[in-house]
Amino acid sequence: MCCARDRGWWAGEAGCITGLRGTARTYRALWGSDQLMNTHTKLRVPLLALLVSFAFLVLPGVAFAAQPPVDLGTTESFAVLAGSTITNTGPTTISGDAGGDVGLYPGTAFPGQESVTLSGEVHLADAVAQLAKDDLVSAYNDAAGRTPVTTIPTELGGQTLTPGVYDSASGTFQITGTLTLDAQGDPNAVFVFQTASTLITASNSTVSLLNEARYCRIFWKVGSSATLGTGSHFVGHLFALTSIAAQTGATVQGQLLARNGAVTLDTNTITNGLCPTLATSTTTTLGGTTTTTLGGTTSTTLGGTTSTTLGGTTSTTLGGGTTTTATAPSGGTTTTAHGGGTTTTRASTTTTTPSAATTTTAPGGRRFPKTGLPLANVLLVGAALVLTGVVGRWGISRKLPR
Repeated sequence: MCCARDRGWWAGEAGCITGLRGTARTYRALWGSDQLMNTHTKLRVPLLALLVSFAFLVLPGVAFAAQPPVDLGTTESFAVLAGSTITNTGPTTISGDAGGDVGLYPGTAFPGQESVTLSGEVHLADAVAQLAKDDLVSAYNDAAGRTPVTTIPTELGGQTLTPGVYDSASGTFQITGTLTLDAQGDPNAVFVFQTASTLITASNSTVSLLNEARYCRIFWKVGSSATLGTGSHFVGHLFALTSIAAQTGATVQGQLLARNGAVTLDTNTITNGLCPTLATSTTTTLGGTTTTTLGGTTSTTLGGTTSTTLGGTTSTTLGGGTTTTATAPSGGTTTTAHGGGTTTTRASTTTTTPSAATTTTAPGGRRFPKTGLPLANVLLVGAALVLTGVVGRWGISRKLPR
């Protein structure tokens, strides 16, 4: 068709022939592109699988971020806070480093106050109590809105739970026996329990903490009222929309905070302690034992056994010795002899002198993200991705037109 249109012009005819040859090359190129698309299609599935695997292995901290603690605001210093009344029967002790305050707003009645021994102050319908109540509303709403939520049985007794947010199909929780909360080695792990109505703990029931779980990272949002049974031991910050009743002899490590109703006490012990955020890190050891440090710097052990330090700096052991470190609090001094050397601890700093070698670790722990994945696995996945890319590029280059 092209030749017919270029009537009589040999130059045009020659150009037409050249155009036909170009068209043929174009078809070959298109065929090559089809093959290229087929190659891409074949490579797409394994590449996608590798990328998804990489994401699940390396990025769990991004996809499933840990829960932050609920912001308590000015309620932090209150061991007991209520809306209508606070009633006490028998000798009750309220204390704690975070604050042993008792507050009431808008109510003013506190019968039985004379039988209460407390380390803080009493605020009845004053500006301090009012601000604390406002912050309690914010904390309650924060706890109520936490997601994602895992639905578990109403009965918590006999269960061991890991950090997370929990509710029940019935909208209530009860504790009979022992509820164990396992922080899995993370002292900053958060537990949030949400009920639509009640929380009831049986007589002599217990909330037990395991693997560095801390009371100040446990939050209970109760949609109506909570009852703590006789002789029971309860742990955590309890936010109740209506009222809280602590029956005879019940002990609480945490807070009893009722938004609108009353808090009723009966010969109870309530302790509201401090809760600092602890930096955690883990050592890498060669021929030794791994150490976990809370609030300090972790050592690296070559051929020995590493100590565990709480709030200080851990020594480094070289050459088959065994180091046992007891960190002295607030400027105390601890001396431990080992392997021909001496360890002296002053003001929470440990210096180890093992057998003709001296090593001092500087304080100042760093916080590293916890991905739960060994470095070797990360490198392995990365190498697999690189190898897949190289093979795919080589296969594609063979299909391209020359």
